[in-house]
Amino acid sequence: MQSSFPSYSAAANLKVVLFDVDGVMTDGSIYIDEHGESFKKFNVKDGLAIELLHSHGIKTGVVSGKASKALTQRCEKLGFNYIVTGCKNKLPRVEAICSELGIELEQVAFVGDDVLDLPVMQQCGASFAPSDAHALVLEQAHFITNAQGGSGVVREVADTILLKRFNTLAEVYDVLLSKIVADDVNNMEQ
Repeated sequence: MQSSFPSYSAAANLKVVLFDVDGVMTDGSIYIDEHGESFKKFNVKDGLAIELLHSHGIKTGVVSGKASKALTQRCEKLGFNYIVTGCKNKLPRVEAICSELGIELEQVAFVGDDVLDLPVMQQCGASFAPSDAHALVLEQAHFITNAQGGSGVVREVADTILLKRFNTLAEVYDVLLSKIVADDVNNMEQ
């Protein structure tokens, strides 16, 4: 189990941060009603983290083993650059994103919590896991968040990456605060 994120140069080199959803952006619970519709609980703190990463020129995406309307709606609302759902073998899809962006896997950060995520985590430049991830994932991750899945993991990952580029959280959030003060918040989602 590791607990320190790679160096400044590794953080500065990142071009895209990709997230698993269930167990990362959610607590892994799936609620199913009598019509078979699934519902998921997302943490509002994570929404601003996506805007924060975009404000610093970092693209974002989800690569999820599950697919649902709730998931797609949330991801579209948050403005992820890439939304890949219903994907069990994630590495080829991540490689396709890299090809589209003209980047290497070393320029990707991936956040996962279960064994489906290991092939990507073993190849990317930075890997993160929530504190309640599967033991094999915890062993692989470069950084383990204090947060458990669904409890602000995305925000903690964004803060961790950006704090390697800036000296303080105030500097990290300055660009976001400037947008808020300028009332440039139409596309900002929580």
